[in-house]
Amino acid sequence: LIDFAFIHSTRSFHSDDRQRSLSNHTLLHATLIFTSHHPTPTTMMMKLFTAALLLVISTTTTSLANAELQSLTTSTWDDATAGKTVFVKFFAPWCGHCKKMAPDWIKLATDFESSTDQLIAEVDCTEEGGKELCDANGVKGFPTLKYGDPNDLQAYQGGRDYATLKSFATDNLKPSCSAAHLDLCDDATRQEIEGYMALDEAELKSKIAGFEQQMADAEETFKAEVQKLQETYQTLTADKDAALEAIKGSGLGLLKSVVAAKAKASTASDEL
Repeated sequence: LIDFAFIHSTRSFHSDDRQRSLSNHTLLHATLIFTSHHPTPTTMMMKLFTAALLLVISTTTTSLANAELQSLTTSTWDDATAGKTVFVKFFAPWCGHCKKMAPDWIKLATDFESSTDQLIAEVDCTEEGGKELCDANGVKGFPTLKYGDPNDLQAYQGGRDYATLKSFATDNLKPSCSAAHLDLCDDATRQEIEGYMALDEAELKSKIAGFEQQMADAEETFKAEVQKLQETYQTLTADKDAALEAIKGSGLGLLKSVVAAKAKASTASDEL
């Protein structure tokens, strides 16, 4: 039997070399333990040992990598994001682009795992509790990245490679003007926030509902106008096709055939 108790000691490995260090550390300790129990192992024993070791390394490195990245739902969002500036990936497991950027996002989360005021996280928009967060934050496609105050997320429009994401997070995941950071606000914004803070919860929710309704109305207006444009496009396309057919049928085709016949006759005459 192979003793894998040493795996727990690998938890301290960190950052870019985390998985490589874990694998080397695991391989060294496992080999020492195995050979101490089996000074002259057979070929079959070595094959079984190698297969078991690879399985443990794969499972452990995956678990450690995922441990750094919090997957949030409606039940964990408030506690996880309280007092923090966040960078969140909204995704769907079947999305190819999401799968492609997953390693870099995990690496980014690892870089900021010890921060007390910054959070790199993700939300699975196909899971219960995740879909509601995606809907509430206006997610339309995958992956969607948003950052800033958890209650007022802004759309991220930059590159999605690790270097660009790391640079952006370093420069922008900082406390900003909000109810929790009035000291960072200008006078006008501070007064506006203080005015809101004087309202009771019912009044605040009523104002929020009013703004959300305005957003919903704007979305509906946009869809209706796009539908009108689509119908206009289809009408114009049909009118154009009908006009072209009418022009062709009014003698254009016959004129072109006459020109072609004359050109052919002229060529034949020149040859004689």
